[in-house]
This record gives sequence, structure tokens and C-alpha cells, in this order.
Amino acid sequence: MTNALDQIGERRAAITTTHQFRLIVGIPSAGRRDILAAVAPHIARQTRLPDEIVVCVPSTEDADRETLSRLPCPVRVLVSAKGSCRQRNHILESSPDAEIVVFLDDDFLMSPPYLQHTEAIFAANPDVDICTGNVIADGITGPGISVTEGWQMLRSHARAKGQYLPVSPTYTGYGCNMAVRMSAVRIGGLRFDENLPLYGWLEDVDFSRIAARHGRVVSSPHLVGVHLGTKVGRTSGVRFGYSQIANPIYLMRKETMTPRHALVQMGRNLVANIVKTWKPEPWIDRRGRLRGNFLAFSDLIAGRLAPQNIEGLD
Repeated sequence: MTNALDQIGERRAAITTTHQFRLIVGIPSAGRRDILAAVAPHIARQTRLPDEIVVCVPSTEDADRETLSRLPCPVRVLVSAKGSCRQRNHILESSPDAEIVVFLDDDFLMSPPYLQHTEAIFAANPDVDICTGNVIADGITGPGISVTEGWQMLRSHARAKGQYLPVSPTYTGYGCNMAVRMSAVRIGGLRFDENLPLYGWLEDVDFSRIAARHGRVVSSPHLVGVHLGTKVGRTSGVRFGYSQIANPIYLMRKETMTPRHALVQMGRNLVANIVKTWKPEPWIDRRGRLRGNFLAFSDLIAGRLAPQNIEGLD
């Protein structure tokens, strides 16, 4: 045990001021203690360790402090009201010295040079305010991916070396892996919209489009990761179905989502829920989502549609 603690101390001592930025990893999580405990230790594989990891949870029971304490960099656990946007904002507000915040979902695996490349991108592109990565596999669209499978995918991808590719413009950062320049956050007063409660669906689009008014939003093929898409602790089908309609309309009215994007988003989800409700995927509550869609349309007609209404649904 003593040797293990000594090794952790040596890794922590290796985090020096030679880094170009103070870079932290921010992880909002809720009700997913086991997946957080399984994924967070893999941050130790990074060739450039974060200067700090900040985990924000609605309850201290949602974070395995013993596991987190073994990581070779400082770890802070914050407690906030439940909700992706609230928790992300608490991380921003509680990190006054950070220059880059890399927001990760609690089930996102980074390739070892991910943070090193992130720092290099922000150093080489001072006009970039948000950078998102290359998700080579996303379990959110299927039954989910195990941690072991995710690492196998990253190792296989690393063997396929390609030429260097520059960053490219993108419409939005992907919330599961989204690096943010904090000077833009402070100057622009940027915050995640807490009117998008709980899961906060499309909060990454809203935040990105506001940030795009001040600087560039880009993606990089060299920020490679796997989103496991773990199903535990997700929003109910009815609530998510309501958000599939309410959130795009709210963002369209707010002018952070174009009518075309909003209509395509709603239409695609509604059609999928109708078509698949008779033979749904085992991991998706299609009937619940469709019910949520119809409840949202009913509220729209009645003039009471609002993303916050999901807090009153089952």
C-alpha cells in the first residue's frame, strides 16, 4: 500500500507549471456511482494529466471518494442541485483558476493523448472557444458499450495511424466530450441554460451556439474517445420524449437553434418513436417517448409548453 501511495505522489508531483494552460476535467454525474468509479481511473492513462478533476454530483453517495482519491492528480467533489446544466455551471463557477475545462460524461473514455492534444489545439488556435472530439463509437445509439470493449476500440484505433488533420468548424460541441476556453466563459458570461432541467437535452447545442458568437467552435479528429452510453440513471422515456419536442422549440424561440435544425430534430425523433413503438429496442422506452412527444404537443397547443414541465412527469 505504501508503494502504491508513493507512486501516486510521484505522478502528482509530475504535474508542473510547464503546462501551457491550467486544464481541468469536469464530470457531472448523478446516480451512476459504479460507472463513474469504473471510468474515472482511466484518466490516469493520459499522457498529459489534468491539473485537477472536478466531479459534481447531487449527493455524496454518487461519488466513490476512495476510488477517486487514488487518481494521480487532485480530485474535488462538488455537490449541486440535480440537473446536467446546474452541475456543469457549478463546475464552471467553482473553478476560478481554470483556463480550459474539458467536460466529460461519466461514461466517456479518452484515448491517452486526448488532453495533450486538447491543450495543443487551444494553444495553436487562440480564437477557438470550444473544441469537441472524434467519438469513434457511441453506445447511446445502441445497448451500450462496456469499459473493456471501449478500451479495445481505442487501442485498435490507435494502431491506424493517419496524417495530421487540422481542426474543422462544427455546429456544436458534443456534451459528452467538450473542451471550453474559460476566458470566453468569463468575458461572455456564458452559462448552461438551467431552464433545461435534469438530463438537459441539447444544452450542448445552446451553449455552443452562444459561444460561437464570440469565437470558433471546432472539432478535431485527434481527440479520440468512446462514449459508452451506459443506460443506468437515464431520464425516463416519458420525460425524454417531452424534451425531444419542448427543448428544440425552446431553443428555436431563443434563437440558438434554427427552425430548420429544430424541425429536423423533432421530426426525426417523432418518426422513430412512431415507427419503432410496435417493435422497440430493448434498451429504449419508445412508447414512453411517444407519450412524452404527444404531451409536449398538447402543451404547445395549450400555450404552456416549457422544458421545465418534465419535472412534473413520471
